[in-house]
Amino acid sequence: MPFNPQPRVLCVDDDEDSREMLSTLLKLRQIETKAVGTATQALSLIQAEHFDLYLLDTWLPDLDGFELCRRMRDFDPHTPILFFSGAAYDADKKRGIEAGANAYVIKPDVDGLLGSITQFVSHAESTTATQTMRAGEDVSIPPRLAVLKRSCSSQGG
Repeated sequence: MPFNPQPRVLCVDDDEDSREMLSTLLKLRQIETKAVGTATQALSLIQAEHFDLYLLDTWLPDLDGFELCRRMRDFDPHTPILFFSGAAYDADKKRGIEAGANAYVIKPDVDGLLGSITQFVSHAESTTATQTMRAGEDVSIPPRLAVLKRSCSSQGG
């Protein structure tokens, strides 16, 4: 299994314009994105494909985002879940974290969103590379990780 340096994000948002904007922003950051508009579509996809991050809205037509988050977490306890929603009350943020999300960013804070995505995806990439190396598979290390590895090696770490 070759190492895929391009991380994958599943974006779940009922608003088509939001899905398009998020897909475009992530593509510019070389992150592959699958975008769907319902919880049903999302639950089907996570059973069939691997993702490095789930990006959810709280308002969905068939199931609220908090319940979707709980179901995703039950199915996949390790993949980070990030809410990006216009539901801006502290109670909404608390519900998201209690449902199993790793972070909650309020729309339209795109800078905060991209910072959180970068953090979670970078962690997922390094975890995947480490697991692949432990399995003894041939792997090509992405350039930014190779630079980090060389830097640590030269410092004795």
